[in-house]
Amino acid sequence: MREYWVPPPTSWSKYCTLSHYTPLALDEYEGLSQATFSLQTLMPAGGEEPVDFVSLVDLWLRRVCRLLQVPQDRVNRGELAAFVSYAITFPHNFQGLVDTYCVRRSGVPNFCAVALALNQLGYRAIGVRLDSGDLAKQSVEIRQVLRTCGAYFQIPWLESIPIAVSNDISEMSLEELTQEGNEIDMIGVGTNLVTCPLQPSLGCVYKLVKVNGCPRLKVTEDEEKTTVPGSKVVYRLWDAAGFPFMDLMALEEEPPLRARQEVEFWILGRTEETGKVTPTAIEILHRVYFKDGQICQTLPSLLEIKTHTQASLGRLHPAHKRLQEPEPYQVAVTEKLHWLLHDLRRASQ
Repeated sequence: MREYWVPPPTSWSKYCTLSHYTPLALDEYEGLSQATFSLQTLMPAGGEEPVDFVSLVDLWLRRVCRLLQVPQDRVNRGELAAFVSYAITFPHNFQGLVDTYCVRRSGVPNFCAVALALNQLGYRAIGVRLDSGDLAKQSVEIRQVLRTCGAYFQIPWLESIPIAVSNDISEMSLEELTQEGNEIDMIGVGTNLVTCPLQPSLGCVYKLVKVNGCPRLKVTEDEEKTTVPGSKVVYRLWDAAGFPFMDLMALEEEPPLRARQEVEFWILGRTEETGKVTPTAIEILHRVYFKDGQICQTLPSLLEIKTHTQASLGRLHPAHKRLQEPEPYQVAVTEKLHWLLHDLRRASQ
């Protein structure tokens, strides 16, 4: 006879709901009826006499396996023991992580057996969770099983119980899940939310663009490292549909740009690519906060910076924000700044 430890409530979700630890720890367990748990009975939600929950789950497991045509000896008993212990400890908040072993032959039948036993005592399981494999495909398969069990045992809520998924979810995997079609109700994003692997750091470098009133240019073989000389003003140009379509840099001494007036531009980094546009609206982006060694206006708070950033991203055209082959956002310079850049490059040679 063995005794299996049930972790205290403060840590149990870590072991049973959020990881595969407990099913693996109980992997050698071969039969529910042979084990002695710290908690083996469960008080019905109505407050009657305690019920032998272990035996009740075993009864439901036989019925579920017959319905799903799953051999009962293929169901992992360690996983079932973990589910039972978790359900006894948290009968109002039972969620099963069903992919520790085989989802269809073990995880889902075990979950259904425990959920149905809880239902008989007046409780409702709160969901199923997947943490590996083909999340979209498995969610569809799980939903089919839940609907089958819910309809057969006449438990309507079981058919629509939430399915949650995790496992290094990123922007790309979110898009793939949407395109594939799924039965997922909740998605847990962790690693990619806090580490930002596509842009893990933001590198910022000060570059001289003017010395003693004279524009200066850094010349390098790497085009991206070439600086844009002189003191500048940055304008954001808006189209008639209300979307920004270009950021245009001009020298500080140039006449200010006006809305609905044609302006000639050169695409930054492509010296021969020029064109003309007539913006519907113009926004000045450049703000001076630090000058002559002093802060010259009140710095925005972190909340203000966050709000401004979110608003700016929200105004971008969807073509610039799509994950697959986004349309590049244009950054250009005025004619006068273009020729200054051209002359300084030629002089450096």
